[in-house]
Amino acid sequence: VQLQASGGGSVQAGGSLRLSCAASGSIFRIDDMGWYRQAPGKQRELVATIAWAGSTNYADSVKGRFTISRDNAKNTVYLQMNSLEPEDTAVYYCNAAVTTTRFFLTRAFWGQGTLVTVSS
Repeated sequence: VQLQASGGGSVQAGGSLRLSCAASGSIFRIDDMGWYRQAPGKQRELVATIAWAGSTNYADSVKGRFTISRDNAKNTVYLQMNSLEPEDTAVYYCNAAVTTTRFFLTRAFWGQGTLVTVSS
Protein backbone atom coordinates (compact mmCIF):
# COMPACT_ATOMS: atom_id res chain seq x y z
CA VAL A 1 0.00 0.00 0.00
CA GLN A 2 1.26 3.46 -0.92
CA LEU A 3 -0.06 6.91 -0.07
CA GLN A 4 0.87 9.64 -2.54
CA ALA A 5 0.41 13.20 -1.35
CA SER A 6 0.36 16.26 -3.56
CA GLY A 7 -0.70 19.90 -3.60
CA GLY A 8 1.82 21.58 -1.35
CA GLY A 9 3.51 24.82 -2.27
CA SER A 10 4.22 28.39 -1.28
CA VAL A 11 1.51 30.98 -0.69
CA GLN A 12 1.14 34.31 1.03
CA ALA A 13 -0.77 34.68 4.25
CA GLY A 14 -4.50 34.64 3.60
CA GLY A 15 -4.13 32.37 0.61
CA SER A 16 -5.44 28.86 0.00
CA LEU A 17 -4.08 25.46 -0.94
CA ARG A 18 -5.67 22.07 -1.47
CA LEU A 19 -3.80 18.91 -0.56
CA SER A 20 -4.66 15.50 -1.96
CA CYS A 21 -3.55 12.03 -0.90
CA ALA A 22 -4.37 8.92 -2.90
CA ALA A 23 -3.95 5.41 -1.54
CA SER A 24 -3.15 2.55 -3.86
CA GLY A 25 -2.18 -1.10 -3.63
CA SER A 26 -3.69 -4.15 -1.96
CA ILE A 27 -6.53 -2.33 -0.22
CA PHE A 28 -9.57 -4.08 1.17
CA ARG A 29 -10.91 -1.18 3.21
CA ILE A 30 -9.77 2.20 4.52
CA ASP A 31 -11.14 3.38 7.85
CA ASP A 32 -9.91 6.70 9.28
CA MET A 33 -7.86 8.98 7.04
CA GLY A 34 -6.14 12.12 8.19
CA TRP A 35 -3.59 14.84 7.84
CA TYR A 36 -0.76 15.61 10.23
CA ARG A 37 1.93 18.25 10.04
CA GLN A 38 5.40 18.81 11.36
CA ALA A 39 6.92 22.28 11.56
CA PRO A 40 10.70 22.78 11.85
CA GLY A 41 11.86 21.93 15.35
CA LYS A 42 8.45 20.71 16.46
CA GLN A 43 6.73 17.37 16.90
CA ARG A 44 4.28 16.02 14.38
CA GLU A 45 0.73 17.07 15.25
CA LEU A 46 -2.74 16.14 14.14
CA VAL A 47 -4.46 18.53 11.75
CA ALA A 48 -7.68 16.72 10.86
CA THR A 49 -9.15 13.25 10.53
CA ILE A 50 -12.17 11.82 8.74
CA ALA A 51 -13.88 8.50 9.25
CA TRP A 52 -15.12 6.27 6.45
CA ALA A 53 -18.68 7.50 7.01
CA GLY A 54 -17.57 11.14 6.99
CA SER A 55 -17.37 12.28 10.60
CA THR A 56 -14.52 14.72 11.09
CA ASN A 57 -12.18 15.97 13.79
CA TYR A 58 -9.99 19.09 13.66
CA ALA A 59 -7.20 20.61 15.66
CA ASP A 60 -8.37 23.80 17.35
CA SER A 61 -5.78 25.82 15.44
CA VAL A 62 -7.35 25.01 12.06
CA LYS A 63 -11.06 24.91 12.87
CA GLY A 64 -13.03 27.17 10.58
CA ARG A 65 -10.14 27.48 8.12
CA PHE A 66 -9.39 23.91 6.98
CA THR A 67 -11.81 21.32 5.62
CA ILE A 68 -11.05 17.63 5.30
CA SER A 69 -12.99 15.43 2.89
CA ARG A 70 -12.62 12.08 1.19
CA ASP A 71 -13.69 10.14 -1.87
CA ASN A 72 -14.02 6.51 -0.84
CA ALA A 73 -14.36 5.32 -4.44
CA LYS A 74 -10.97 6.85 -5.21
CA ASN A 75 -9.32 6.02 -1.85
CA THR A 76 -8.39 9.69 -1.65
CA VAL A 77 -8.42 12.24 1.16
CA TYR A 78 -8.31 16.01 0.66
CA LEU A 79 -7.45 18.98 2.82
CA GLN A 80 -8.76 22.37 1.73
CA MET A 81 -6.76 25.02 3.54
CA ASN A 82 -8.07 28.59 3.54
CA SER A 83 -6.93 31.75 5.32
CA LEU A 84 -3.46 30.31 5.65
CA GLU A 85 -1.16 31.78 8.27
CA PRO A 86 2.65 31.67 8.58
CA GLU A 87 2.13 29.35 11.56
CA ASP A 88 0.69 26.77 9.15
CA THR A 89 4.11 26.34 7.52
CA ALA A 90 5.06 22.68 7.85
CA VAL A 91 5.46 19.38 6.07
CA TYR A 92 2.01 17.84 5.82
CA TYR A 93 1.64 14.07 5.99
CA CYS A 94 -1.39 12.01 5.13
CA ASN A 95 -2.29 8.93 7.10
CA ALA A 96 -4.72 6.08 6.55
CA ALA A 97 -5.83 3.05 8.53
CA VAL A 98 -5.85 0.39 5.85
CA THR A 99 -7.06 -3.19 5.93
CA THR A 100 -5.03 -4.95 3.27
CA THR A 101 -6.21 -7.82 1.12
CA ARG A 102 -3.23 -9.81 2.35
CA PHE A 103 -4.24 -11.52 5.60
CA PHE A 104 -6.86 -8.77 6.14
CA LEU A 105 -4.73 -7.01 8.70
CA THR A 106 -5.27 -3.33 9.56
CA ARG A 107 -2.39 -0.95 10.06
CA ALA A 108 -1.52 2.69 9.60
CA PHE A 109 0.21 3.90 6.47
CA TRP A 110 1.86 7.29 5.90
CA GLY A 111 2.39 9.38 2.82
CA GLN A 112 5.74 10.93 1.97
CA GLY A 113 4.89 14.46 3.08
CA THR A 114 4.31 17.63 1.14
CA LEU A 115 5.72 21.02 2.12
CA VAL A 116 3.45 23.99 2.72
CA THR A 117 5.12 27.37 3.14
CA VAL A 118 3.11 30.44 4.10
CA SER A 119 4.84 33.81 3.95
CA SER A 120 3.71 36.93 5.77
